[in-house]
Amino acid sequence: MRSSSDTTIRPIGRLLPCAIVGFSLLLSGCSIFSPRPGQRGSLIEADDYKQLKPGVSTRAEAMDLLGSPTTHATFDDNTWIYISMRTVPAPMDFPSIRSQNVVVLNFDDKGVLRTLQTLDKNDARPTNMAPGATPTPGTKINVLQQILGNVGRYNPLSNMNSTFGGSSGPMSSNSGPGHAGSGNTLP
Repeated sequence: MRSSSDTTIRPIGRLLPCAIVGFSLLLSGCSIFSPRPGQRGSLIEADDYKQLKPGVSTRAEAMDLLGSPTTHATFDDNTWIYISMRTVPAPMDFPSIRSQNVVVLNFDDKGVLRTLQTLDKNDARPTNMAPGATPTPGTKINVLQQILGNVGRYNPLSNMNSTFGGSSGPMSSNSGPGHAGSGNTLP
């Protein structure tokens, strides 16, 4: 005869392997949904820009080695900027930046490279939004004026030549059924 303790141990003994297998499948599935890093901007390798020599290299050589710049300086077309970053998506937020590389090339007016500067994430300066609101010119109105401001402005009969209502249509003729006309006729 079996005791009551034998019946309780046996179902738990079968449940434990199933729970272990289920838990391991659950954990392995988490790696499928993990965020994947994304490359943004120009993919610039150190081997490429180290071939450029200040005082010797030209814009054409920089274009051949690095491709088109990500951007130019705002007021100086002789400053080329290559920006590259590796980001990881973050739920309900901006993507977080894992690494960032910036290569700044300054050329003289003849197109010869003057300086080459490299920057990374540690050189970045955080910026904040300006507090307050941007003022807009115009009148300030309250909620009641906004709600009642358009009352009386819409009048569907205001541009009508007919007393029967409706619209004059694209050809500006009111000769259709329901517009006191004689039907659809061509002139």
